[in-house]
Amino acid sequence: MKKSNIFIIYGPSGSGQDSIIEGLGGIIPIERVITTTSRSMRPCESSGKPYYFITMKDFKKRIDAGEFIEYAEQYNGNLYGVTKEEVERVGNSGKTGIWKVDFQGATTIKKLFPETKSIFITVSDLKILENRIRRRDNEGEEYIQERMKYTKEWIDRTGAYDYKIFNEEGKLDEAIKKVAEIIKQHT
Repeated sequence: MKKSNIFIIYGPSGSGQDSIIEGLGGIIPIERVITTTSRSMRPCESSGKPYYFITMKDFKKRIDAGEFIEYAEQYNGNLYGVTKEEVERVGNSGKTGIWKVDFQGATTIKKLFPETKSIFITVSDLKILENRIRRRDNEGEEYIQERMKYTKEWIDRTGAYDYKIFNEEGKLDEAIKKVAEIIKQHT
């Protein structure tokens, strides 16, 4: 992996990681590292958008074959991970690679590639995250509480980040600019 080619972006659910990544695309040329998952494809999704979808059986075979740089089981019981091949693809793209992961993935990647810069996206108050999850996910209360439990784990286990950016309510553009400045410093 090139020293300044790929950046880790991570944060709890509702922190605005995807919105920040989307906004970065309007400022700098980016290429997303696409995660492989064992979860089923949802309507309006396709292979590579937003994940590479494979069966649990195939995922486990690929683990055994040593194809993943990192992987983890998520709150929903599915496996998520990034293959060596995917990191090579992004590393060779000539663009800034953005690798969105969870806190487990960020910790693993920093151990494997300590030169990779990691940017932790968060907010100052858990209530902001809960409100964003409620607005974004039209699901029942059980789902919301499950997401909030997972989100609280994020706050307790942020991992080893190089930069911490607060994406406060109504200040998305400011957060995008701060992340872009960090990337520009290191490319």
